[in-house]
Amino acid sequence: MSVPMAWGILAVITFNIADTFFVGQLGTTPLAALSFTFPVVMAVTSLALGLGIGTASVLARAIGGSTEDEVRRLTTDSLVLSTCLVAVFAVLGLATIDPLFSAMGAEQDVLPLIREYMLLWYIGMPFLVVPMVGNFAMRAAGEARLPSLLMIVGAGINICLDPLLIFGWGPIPAMGIQGAALSSVLARICTLAAAILILQRMRLIAWTWPRAGHLAKSAREISHVAIPAAATNVINPLSIGVITAIVASYGPAAVAGFGVATRIEALALIPLLALTAGLGPLVGQNWGAGANGRVAHALRVSSKFSLVWGIVVALALALLAPIIVPVFDDHPETIAAATTYLWIVPISFTAYGVLICVNSALNAAGRPLVATSLMFARTFALYVPLAWLASQWFGLTMVFAAAAAASFLSGAVAWRLGLRLTQDT
Repeated sequence: MSVPMAWGILAVITFNIADTFFVGQLGTTPLAALSFTFPVVMAVTSLALGLGIGTASVLARAIGGSTEDEVRRLTTDSLVLSTCLVAVFAVLGLATIDPLFSAMGAEQDVLPLIREYMLLWYIGMPFLVVPMVGNFAMRAAGEARLPSLLMIVGAGINICLDPLLIFGWGPIPAMGIQGAALSSVLARICTLAAAILILQRMRLIAWTWPRAGHLAKSAREISHVAIPAAATNVINPLSIGVITAIVASYGPAAVAGFGVATRIEALALIPLLALTAGLGPLVGQNWGAGANGRVAHALRVSSKFSLVWGIVVALALALLAPIIVPVFDDHPETIAAATTYLWIVPISFTAYGVLICVNSALNAAGRPLVATSLMFARTFALYVPLAWLASQWFGLTMVFAAAAAASFLSGAVAWRLGLRLTQDT
């Protein structure tokens, strides 16, 4: 169950890594600008995930107990609602580029580059969110492969367009960091068109404008699940935004290094993230059947996998970090910051894997508030305060060590909660 999701997550992360690699060839300052945008991009992605999860939940129940017309109406309503909501966020984003990124610590030489990138990116927001919601609708209808294929194709288009638009070729002018944003938008337009065609072939779209009363009803049903799901997903990018502001006090090169390291980290975490995607349905079905022993066994197996994978990846990154990081940027301070991060934080991947597995199990068992509280505590009760204290008293190395400490502490608490969960009757 985890393998198709793993390919989809890999495609999304490859999308970001390609941008990081090609923009890194422009220099440290453009790479720092791109790193500042990462928390905002991830926050919007979290919004899209929340909308998608809400849509899938409502659609899955409707497919089992409603007419085909009602299913088509719900799918169409979810796409319309997503478009309207994203349009509002895009306008707000365009109006707050300078104050938001200034508050995050972006300096005056970096802000113009951020502005170039985000202007196009905000305009293209609907092309990111709407296909993602469509992908969740396909999964709710039982189609698992096509959504992953769409994400892979989108990543492939972006990788092909990045060098052409960033550096220019023939009649195509060099656009720099703005070319990276345009590549992303064009790739998303392609996936949007493909998603609409697939949904149409699956007879999941009604080509009539929804009635106001029905649209409001759909909004209530979707938001009941989407709001807590989005809140849980948005915690991590919010924390990255705060940590980026802390790292910014050490200069643009440190921000660039932090951005490179977190993208490499995201790639290393793919198997653990995919594991949680497969764990959720398994826990949910067995929890509903009262088979707590199987839930406990699933958590033990997942935790053992997290332990092994975390150790292997920590060792691999400790050895390979000095080789991988210069591929993105050869600035000595950038290399030092990214390498330090990759020497310290991956040590805690074992505990972080346990944390997200237990979090997935809690959601599947119908305890989303406990899951959200657990992630909130890890991020804002541990990581952010520890990182701030480290920045005041020690230095950048201890800021990164705060991430590892937060994961170890919250992972231990999560394991205790997982044991209590499986002992419930």
